[in-house]
Amino acid sequence: MLQWLLAADGGILLWLQETVRCTVLDGVLCAYTHLGDVGLLWIALSAAMLCFRPTRRAGGLALCAMLLGMLCTNVVLKHVVGRARPWLTVEGLIPLVAEGDPNSFPSGHSCAAFAAAGVWVQTLPRRWMGAAGLVAAGLMAFSRLYVGVHFPSDVLVGVCVGLMCSLLVLLGWKRLADRRGWEG
Repeated sequence: MLQWLLAADGGILLWLQETVRCTVLDGVLCAYTHLGDVGLLWIALSAAMLCFRPTRRAGGLALCAMLLGMLCTNVVLKHVVGRARPWLTVEGLIPLVAEGDPNSFPSGHSCAAFAAAGVWVQTLPRRWMGAAGLVAAGLMAFSRLYVGVHFPSDVLVGVCVGLMCSLLVLLGWKRLADRRGWEG
């Protein structure tokens, strides 16, 4: 079963490389994926939200969820699992960006994106704002596959960890707000 998953993971990346990649998308998705380096895009958006009262809670909780996600993915799971980057194991795969971290599993970019978006969907004052965050997060996850630096299973687990971190932070905030009598 594990061999089947590994083969499917590599096959999807090769399919993307052979059928979806094109010059225009290469430039756009390489630039976009770099916006997720060290969570830059999500941190910047969350920090900007701190400046406005209606979005302040969304920004603060998203930063907490991303911190928790970073601890789970980059500090613990990547080192425990130690899965090599796809271009090192999938013959013929050419990455479009350089990655300094040799560990692939799980995707920290996807985790940060969905940790933030998971919080935003529940806390931003307008529904379209949370939806836009989810679309941006989905595009970030796809960009990691497109540029060839993560396996699909890396991205899927990164998304799940990010959403779990957003849920934990939201539940923690609700519990704290209930105890303190704050507006949840």
